[in-house]
Amino acid sequence: MGYPLSAHLAHLPSPSLDAAEHSARLTRLIADEIAVTGGWISFARYMELALHAPGLGYYSAGTRKFGPAGDFVTASELGPLFACTIAHQATQVLRATDGDILEFGAGSGRLTQDLLSELAVLNCLPRRYLILETSAELKARQAALLQKELPQFAARIEWLTALPEAFTGFIFGNEVLDSMPVHVIKTRADGIDELGVGFDGEKFAESMRPAKGVVLEAARELNLPPDYTTEIGLASRAFVRALAARIERGVALFVDYGFPAHEHYHAQRNRGTLMCHYRQHAHDDPFSLVGLQDITAHVDFSAIARAGTESGLDLLGYCGQARFLINSGITAFLEKIPAENVKAYLPSSAEAQKLMSPAEMGELFKVIALGKNFSEALVGFATGNRRHTL
Repeated sequence: MGYPLSAHLAHLPSPSLDAAEHSARLTRLIADEIAVTGGWISFARYMELALHAPGLGYYSAGTRKFGPAGDFVTASELGPLFACTIAHQATQVLRATDGDILEFGAGSGRLTQDLLSELAVLNCLPRRYLILETSAELKARQAALLQKELPQFAARIEWLTALPEAFTGFIFGNEVLDSMPVHVIKTRADGIDELGVGFDGEKFAESMRPAKGVVLEAARELNLPPDYTTEIGLASRAFVRALAARIERGVALFVDYGFPAHEHYHAQRNRGTLMCHYRQHAHDDPFSLVGLQDITAHVDFSAIARAGTESGLDLLGYCGQARFLINSGITAFLEKIPAENVKAYLPSSAEAQKLMSPAEMGELFKVIALGKNFSEALVGFATGNRRHTL
């Protein structure tokens, strides 16, 4: 029950026969749910199934997602610099709390490897390094990499499938919030609609209904003009609230692309921020390549901050990725590499350029820190803290 790529996606690489069959199985599963629920599901539910349906969703299945051979490259896949600077911030929190580390969505495991290696150099290894991973396939990949590269730390590493009941220490998530399901709304002169998903027997299609309940309430709070389409991340807000209830003492740090509310809902962004990623190609059709592509939306950091502070967390910091990395010592890490060692220096220099350039990841990606019972000023926000903009 697969369906052909739409014409404007014809330039994308064709999936293999196995991948196409995998997509067809997930298509059938989602289509069956649409039928059972009367021909309509919210886009948030569609996105949840497309990304996280057990064994079939993009993140829960076995396709290669990260790095040059995958669909996208995250900061941690570029090299060790990103993890080394995160380790600097983690060290401050670990020494103040004598706690553990909890990482969300460890991907290939590369960041975990580099972060633990640098923490060992800093003599600040946590007793436990917890990884919350809902994909059995990714967990297996992470375990294999870490057992091969860091067997001496195996006893410290534990995998979770749900939030711990209580936690003290440092929490980290890189590009986690953007992949959480979003509701999509469109304003009219006389009301607000919610975009849902229908199935015509061959393909998925948009289907609008009047928004209601918490979606309508959240949409009204944005006070948007007519004919404005955007996303509302209720799932990410609920995630932050759940996290707040479990943190006893420590800091949660998230790196992702997005904006504060006044920029996120700018008049020029009236078609939303939803994007899909497939084999290093970005496009805007979430109904193609089901289960084979990532679906993301830019993060409303004002909403994340508000969900945290209303749940008892303190907003400790917010700034662009470049500023955070500079504050956390990325230039010092670069200086340790002799410039005459071209083989080592050039890749690290290129990595730093990618991470910090405003034209690359430096400003599009933001860093937000939420904490509880933590009074120290975080080193990553020593200068350029823009939390007042949220």
